[in-house]
Amino acid sequence: MTEEATGLDARTAHRAVLGRTVRELRLARGLTVRGLAGALGVSPATLSAVENGRTGVSSARVASMAAALEVPVQRLLAPGPGGTGPSPVPVGRPVDAVHGDWRVFEPLVLPAALAGALSSFLEFGYHGATMRTIAERAGLSVPGLYHHHASKHEMLVAILDLTMTDLVARATAARDEGDDAVTRFALLVECLALFHTHRRDLGFVGYSEMRSLEPAAHARVAAVRRGVQHLVDVEVEDAVAAGHFGTDRPHEAARAVVTMTTAMPQWFRPDGPASAEEVAAQHVRFALDLVRHRGGDTGGAVPTIGG
Repeated sequence: MTEEATGLDARTAHRAVLGRTVRELRLARGLTVRGLAGALGVSPATLSAVENGRTGVSSARVASMAAALEVPVQRLLAPGPGGTGPSPVPVGRPVDAVHGDWRVFEPLVLPAALAGALSSFLEFGYHGATMRTIAERAGLSVPGLYHHHASKHEMLVAILDLTMTDLVARATAARDEGDDAVTRFALLVECLALFHTHRRDLGFVGYSEMRSLEPAAHARVAAVRRGVQHLVDVEVEDAVAAGHFGTDRPHEAARAVVTMTTAMPQWFRPDGPASAEEVAAQHVRFALDLVRHRGGDTGGAVPTIGG
């Protein structure tokens, strides 16, 4: 068999495994083809072609699918039972939130192209970064960079998709540890604070470069961000209804709490006077004050921060 034929067979196997995995996860979540396609901003025919292994999928699209299906990117990239399929791509360690502790943040490891893009976006901003500067940071030639990603925008989308996939997985895991609204709220705030300190580079780009996304990508990423906000909204509203929080503006209070954590990458420094964990504990207290926690009166318990 020729090298070209071998490559085609590998790509065919890749598409088949990915398509089967996407279909299984979609059905497990009760989603229709039309529903998932709408969340991804593609036509139902395109998604059907993916699920049937008839078309390839870019790395950015894989990250988008993972976010929409609420799984780590590796879940879509992992080999199937028969051992076929693509090798997992190192993308940080978003699986920590699913298979381990959402408070654990391993050193961030990105594919070379995305690492180069992240470094360039941090130093020059999205509009100041060029494919040449990204290639230099990635240790690739410009043609080599184009082999991995078709554009600077595609790399920005991939970075933000990976960021949101990790954040959603961790936030969901944190919330699920709580037995009541106050505890779930405190755990969510702790999680958001830890994420935006330990992953401050991703958080900074996510905060500052959303405006650089093209309309379809912006709408999709913004929808995921609203989903994270909604997790906090629900707990604040439930705690107010139960008499544990005294704020008369639960929606605005919840938004202020989340904004407080998303701004942390702009000022937090790992060599500063307080560790990420200490800062997270402080912000849980700030957040409880902001929503006017009445724990002493109603018995609403606050978890021990840090587990």
